[in-house]
Amino acid sequence: MSEASEKLSGATLRRLLQLVKVHTGITMEERKRELLFGRIRPRMRALGHETPEQYVDYLESNSEETQEFVNRVTTNETLFFRTPIIWEFFTTSYLPEWYAKNPDQVLKIWSAASSSGEEACSIAMSCEEFRLKNPSFRYKIQASDISTDVLNIARHGNFKDKSVEDLRKKQPMIFEKYFRENSSGQARFAEHVLGTIEFFVHNLHNRSPKTEFFDLVFLRNVLIYFNEADQELVLRNIHGALKNGGTLIVGESESLARLKTSFEFSRPLIYKRTA
Repeated sequence: MSEASEKLSGATLRRLLQLVKVHTGITMEERKRELLFGRIRPRMRALGHETPEQYVDYLESNSEETQEFVNRVTTNETLFFRTPIIWEFFTTSYLPEWYAKNPDQVLKIWSAASSSGEEACSIAMSCEEFRLKNPSFRYKIQASDISTDVLNIARHGNFKDKSVEDLRKKQPMIFEKYFRENSSGQARFAEHVLGTIEFFVHNLHNRSPKTEFFDLVFLRNVLIYFNEADQELVLRNIHGALKNGGTLIVGESESLARLKTSFEFSRPLIYKRTA
């Protein structure tokens, strides 16, 4: 029997799973207890807690621990230009068509589960490449996540390890154009492009705090962590943040086919907001 099985089980496990649900909206099953224990164990040690029960008691009675807990239990793995078919659509179809219809407008995009910023930066690089060919094109990107840890990484624009190596290998010219190595050996994203992105903390189970409406929302690889009812709730919130006829892009493992939503299928992974 593992340490997790010994220390995190029964009522304590159920309490912790409920706290995950309450604070993140994620429905996590009991079979994930090994993963969950591995994520909270460093925090338990930092606080001097010997058992998960002590940590759960502390979490329930100290609201200032909530964000730290959220940061620990959420999954944040992403890459630049993940799922090439999406970026092919965005660069060769969406941007030219939108610009032709809205030459005097500002394109407004929301990366609604931005993690450490690779997706938002991919959007920005694509928009910059389009702007270089169309100087009057203007764009604005909002990027949100529930984790303050990953947002801090995103705001600073310093990247390393897997996502950087993947981009360097697959798109070396783009990497050389938009990244420079900093004093710590990390790849630093171009500041003038990073400045086009506004990062903010947001739980997708709540409506967008932004008063503006978006032309396009990237909501990728996050719905899979929610149950069906919560998926529909999140999609209602996204629907309310989109302009009429706005576009929603979801992840490669996601589909809205069985859900009750006000989106209509456009092409694989692409949906349109209906009135």
